[in-house]
Amino acid sequence: MNHIEAMIFCATTPVRADELRQCLTEMLATEIPAEDVQAALDALQNRYNRDDTALQLIRVAGGYQLLTKPAYKQSVGLLLKNTSKKRLSQPVLETLAIIAYKQPITKAQVEQIRGVACDYALQKLLEKELIEIRGKSDSPGRPLLYGTSPAFMQYFNLNDLKDLPQPKDLPQEENQNLLSHETE
Repeated sequence: MNHIEAMIFCATTPVRADELRQCLTEMLATEIPAEDVQAALDALQNRYNRDDTALQLIRVAGGYQLLTKPAYKQSVGLLLKNTSKKRLSQPVLETLAIIAYKQPITKAQVEQIRGVACDYALQKLLEKELIEIRGKSDSPGRPLLYGTSPAFMQYFNLNDLKDLPQPKDLPQEENQNLLSHETE
């Protein structure tokens, strides 16, 4: 269990259970059952669920990651204030939302939905690795297809795209704006 905890602690991205099992098998030179790894992960989650720790072990983007509990957001935020990531602008967020919900999608399709060019937004999202190129469309000119990346899942603390908010989950005003864009 301590080796699993150390590997997750040192990882910069979520670590899948099968990756942990593979590392342990290699380190110990004996096959480690998947059930043993899962039992250790469950025990670690129980340990971090106690009130006397500021950390939590969560399942995100198909793997496990140690994060601070929401109660410590303010103190951690103050520490990271100068080194935190810049916020995404409204046009970039709109472009990202379109890609997240409509993927795989071409640049032209995004621009048709937004009604404006999206070159800059796509460039920023690719630089931040929140989206990735998923291939080429079969339509004329074979334009690139865009979709969200594993970094997107981690950034927004999602385990699956099904975890994205649905229109029924949005406040009425935002829901009305979304529906008006879909009918245009």
